[in-house]
Amino acid sequence: MNKILVTGGLGYIGSHVVVQLLEKECQVVILDDLSNSHESVLDGIYAITDKRVQLEKIDIKDKSSLIDFFDQHQGFDGVIHFAAKKSVGESVVHPLMYYQDNILGLLNLLELCLAHKISNFIFSSSCTVYGEPDCLPISETESIKPAASAYGATKQMGEQILYDFSKAYPLRTISLRYFNPVGAHPSGLIGELPLNIPQNLVPFVTQTAAGVLKELVVFGDDYNTPDGSCIRDYIHVQDLAEAHIAALEYLKDSNQSYEVFNIGTGKGTSVLELINTFVEVTGVPLSYRIGERRDGDLEALYADPQKATKKLGWKSKLDIQQALVDAWNWEQRYRKLK
Repeated sequence: MNKILVTGGLGYIGSHVVVQLLEKECQVVILDDLSNSHESVLDGIYAITDKRVQLEKIDIKDKSSLIDFFDQHQGFDGVIHFAAKKSVGESVVHPLMYYQDNILGLLNLLELCLAHKISNFIFSSSCTVYGEPDCLPISETESIKPAASAYGATKQMGEQILYDFSKAYPLRTISLRYFNPVGAHPSGLIGELPLNIPQNLVPFVTQTAAGVLKELVVFGDDYNTPDGSCIRDYIHVQDLAEAHIAALEYLKDSNQSYEVFNIGTGKGTSVLELINTFVEVTGVPLSYRIGERRDGDLEALYADPQKATKKLGWKSKLDIQQALVDAWNWEQRYRKLK
């Protein structure tokens, strides 16, 4: 596939995928409203790839602007859709914002894909679609429980919309159910950069280590886990980006209208284990305290990624230690601590 539209392409995962697409000699156009990203990420992408990327500053909820964009840009071979709100905790407090952004934006985008005969679509989904799982590790055959947050509900709804849409219209679609992306590009030139207080664990860790934040809060230590803290499947963002390239390759020859894949390592790590591992691999002490449980958090989630390995030929390669080293390297470069 030669020409790919990436919505939310200046975000954390999107920017890493854009780099890999450029390294595969794809032509990339980014749509991003910069609501949770920085235009300066383009400089990092250029520094890594020596290639310029076209950016269009558009909110995909603005249908008229999206129509104008597609009228001006023709010939996309595929779309990778990242543009959405993504914080579990925030979605519990502001559910309306999540339904507006994550569902309306998707519907507008699909309508334009249909009008412009785009036939390949990759959706940024989440392991939160499973709710509280019956068994671990979680496979794609796990039953879908009621979502614990508005964020998870929007991902469930997004998947249902795509399933129905791809059955009715000529759109081959893959939903990638991410587990917990961490780390940064090994160059340290792009990484996770939240605009406000971090909602994800690792940038909270690195910003605390860098002195940007005073202390790290662990949300609960009374879960039914070995150390009482939540368990997650932390996957290096580089491995996650490679899964999107594998999914695009798979779509080229696929006769399936819709498929889902777990994208994780298959290994669970607790919050406290991650904190201790960060201290071990960096030598930087961390100040943290135990706080109350956070609404919307689930006790334990980690993947069975065998389907992705078998059908996409993809498998995670980088461990949590490397992810934390890369995340800290990025934080230090960004804060000019090195």
